Amino acid sequence: MMKRNILITGTPGCGKSTLIEKVVHRIEGPVTGFFTREIKEKSRRVGFSINTLDGREGILAHQNIKGKFKVGKYGVNLRDIETIAIPSMIPARGDEIVVIDEIGKMECFSFLFKETLIKVINLPNWVIGSIAQKGDPFIQSIKDRDDVMLMSITPQNREILVDQIIRRVNP
Repeated sequence: MMKRNILITGTPGCGKSTLIEKVVHRIEGPVTGFFTREIKEKSRRVGFSINTLDGREGILAHQNIKGKFKVGKYGVNLRDIETIAIPSMIPARGDEIVVIDEIGKMECFSFLFKETLIKVINLPNWVIGSIAQKGDPFIQSIKDRDDVMLMSITPQNREILVDQIIRRVNP
């Protein structure tokens, strides 16, 4: 079976998003999807943003968000996950590569995110994403799929992984 879903895992802050961003800059062809970024105020992290490859932005989580869904001190913003991140995950064309940064606890509070993720990784499109190293049974089930190539990033292999991924998706 051709593993067209490439998921990067590793400890928080190890460079998963940076690796995927380097891959995206070298991809030949159409790409869709999103990245998550830290939101900082006075060099202190206060939340996370959603940034789509077509330029849309939203809030994934923020310390000022009050609500039912929290990870640590951050309240999770399901509305922006569902109106900004999820639409960006749906490829418009069969040759479009989908970027999902990341499949983690915050995103998985959204049932629609999980449902859309399953649909997208079942498509013939390439998917390049990051996934939490530790997670609930849903996250583990994604990592255990036969059509997923799980790559662990370390400081020693992060540049090699960029080239390996590019060779797979740019034939």
